[in-house]
Amino acid sequence: MSEQDKLDRFELARPRLLGLAYRLLGSWADAEDAVQDTFLRWQDTDAGVIHNPDGWLTTACTNRCLDILKSAGRQRVDYVGPWLPEPLQTETVAGPEERLELASSLTTAFLLLLERLSPKERAAYLLREIFDHPYNQIAETLDLSESACRQLVSRAGRVIGKDSARYVPSEERQSELLSAFQNAIRTGSLTTLSTMLSEDIELHTDGGGKVRAALRILNGRETIEIFLRQVLCKAWPGYDLNTAEINGRQGLIASENGEITAVLTAEFGEDGKARQIFIMRNPEKLRHFMTLARHEAGSGELKVN
Repeated sequence: MSEQDKLDRFELARPRLLGLAYRLLGSWADAEDAVQDTFLRWQDTDAGVIHNPDGWLTTACTNRCLDILKSAGRQRVDYVGPWLPEPLQTETVAGPEERLELASSLTTAFLLLLERLSPKERAAYLLREIFDHPYNQIAETLDLSESACRQLVSRAGRVIGKDSARYVPSEERQSELLSAFQNAIRTGSLTTLSTMLSEDIELHTDGGGKVRAALRILNGRETIEIFLRQVLCKAWPGYDLNTAEINGRQGLIASENGEITAVLTAEFGEDGKARQIFIMRNPEKLRHFMTLARHEAGSGELKVN
């Protein structure tokens, strides 16, 4: 295999590797680093002795992500306030035939759900359920037996299956919530917005100790209404608010003097009411937000122009 062939092979695999790494790590910056490290290893490897280049690249990238997760786990022990995955501006491509769980596999709620899994459970589940790898390849990637990998996927599935993070609200319903939120910020009235919030709704705000944000997850509609009225309705009227697709959901971008200060997304229950609101304020996690990733829902790939 020539050097150009090696480069072409890697570039074909890059969107898939980015999609895998971002879901595993919850960080676009770390995902790009993991994929770049994989590329450097690929360059230094004699491709002529590799019988399955795609499998080799998947294994190298997955194991680099697992190494990064070990370090990230130690860092999150000292994280200030709730931790949220780094948001990503997306353009999702999904036809009506695409499975809903694939179209929802990039949302903030789903990425948080993956955080409940051990690193190897997370890797096995993603490789099997999102990227459709056979168990013999997963076993080779994780250096485990096929039966052990099946157990990992089964345990992960029980956790994922208990949650409604895979519910896909209509675009109309998402737009209605964002309009109600913008109206509340503009007028200070929560009358319409309140009817769209579930009684047991959660609000996650991630400031990372670098900007002001709630230091715990807020629970319950009444508590969150107080926060919205006393904090956001006072602080956000001066922001420019624009809608965009964020992690496969419609969301809001809040900016001031052309600089992004926050992004907001929500997840819905099957009753059509918002059950989780996520607000990212940590400036370090907003640095790469203007990168637009094309999400191929059917394959899990993330393509950046």
